[in-house]
Amino acid sequence: MNRLAERKSLLAIVGPGVLVAATGVGAGDLATAAFTGTKLGVAVLWAVLLGAGLKYVLNEGLTRWQLATNSTLLEGCATHLGRGSQWLFLGYLVVWSYLVAMALMSACGVVGHAMFPVFGEAATGKIVFGIAHSLLAVGLVRLGGYRLFEKVMSVCIGLMFVVVVATAVAIHPPWGEVARGLVIPTIPDFDGEGLSWTIALLGGVGGTVTVLCYGYWIREEGRADPSQLGICRIDLGVGYGMTAVFGLAMVVIGSRLGEMDGKGASLVVNIAQTLESTFGRFGVFAKWAFLLGAWGAFFSSLLGVWQSVPYLFADFVGLMRAKDPALGPSVVDTKSIPYRACLFGIAVIPISGLVLFNFQTAVKVYAVVGAIFIPMLAIVLLILNGNRELVGDEYRNSRVVSLLLVVTLIVFLAAGGLQIKSVIEALIA
Repeated sequence: MNRLAERKSLLAIVGPGVLVAATGVGAGDLATAAFTGTKLGVAVLWAVLLGAGLKYVLNEGLTRWQLATNSTLLEGCATHLGRGSQWLFLGYLVVWSYLVAMALMSACGVVGHAMFPVFGEAATGKIVFGIAHSLLAVGLVRLGGYRLFEKVMSVCIGLMFVVVVATAVAIHPPWGEVARGLVIPTIPDFDGEGLSWTIALLGGVGGTVTVLCYGYWIREEGRADPSQLGICRIDLGVGYGMTAVFGLAMVVIGSRLGEMDGKGASLVVNIAQTLESTFGRFGVFAKWAFLLGAWGAFFSSLLGVWQSVPYLFADFVGLMRAKDPALGPSVVDTKSIPYRACLFGIAVIPISGLVLFNFQTAVKVYAVVGAIFIPMLAIVLLILNGNRELVGDEYRNSRVVSLLLVVTLIVFLAAGGLQIKSVIEALIA
């Protein structure tokens, strides 16, 4: 009985952390990890661990702010950095939401068509399956609320985690090289493409804007007291640990399968087809298992964005209505008009991008937009959590945390700079 109680207690602790892991892993993360594996091998596995660790530092910082002040980071920015920061964030959120929603619908559509090629044209299958996944996500969010959302996400991340890790083990990587890649930082082809791919891998671990949603999920779990910071740290550790293992597995898979064509979700489909020819008589099983795991990754990310981004918009609206930002809503009402409007907007409006716009161009723009966010978040945490008058001495950034935030700022500025450079070069070409 005690073991059962402990198991239930652990599951209750790691709930929101699992949501962070599931939402932060999308088609771009899978593709970046796999591509880096094909080009640099397992020597850069350490970059996955470092990237996950830095994302943990960011999320721990915003969690510490929220529990110490009983306000979300968005509320903290509005109160202490001015109303202008709110409008800047809203503009950013609108652009980011449109692009990421379009990318996620496209990814789900590509994998859906690969699993069930009932349409003659792949482009048609991508659009139809992408729209179907979007509408399914809306139904799950509206009908089941947070609890159903949490259960569905747990199933999806469990599926993708088990399948991808099992695939990485089944292809028999050189375990000695894997161990060295984890603990000895090296960058193959440093003077060529090695550095840019390593930074891209480091920056691609975990999510961007979705890290803010952890604060709203822990409120759904009733975590509002500073004494629960330790529980949240364990929760985040498990979540980013899963994210790291997932990224490591994709690098290993890429290193064993060699060069492949495709980008994003199309690369994942090509990996599945390569696995089919690699595993002989078990090839069909390997292909379908990997496609199911990829589907779990893509749909969980889509569902997480559909459920969480409306929190941010509804919080923004509540803060703008309040004369004093400090008097904004402490709990976001998921039945409110702003929440529902954002949910339906993010599910419907980006469909236009599937039909009207060049998807590859949109993905490049999204990469640039996403790269801007993490440095901004690091700066905000350095300012707000570095002020003892706001969070108190006990919850203020330590010297180690401040150093890690500075490292995060530098690393992700470099990653963003390389992404912007690659987009400019592609446009010129």
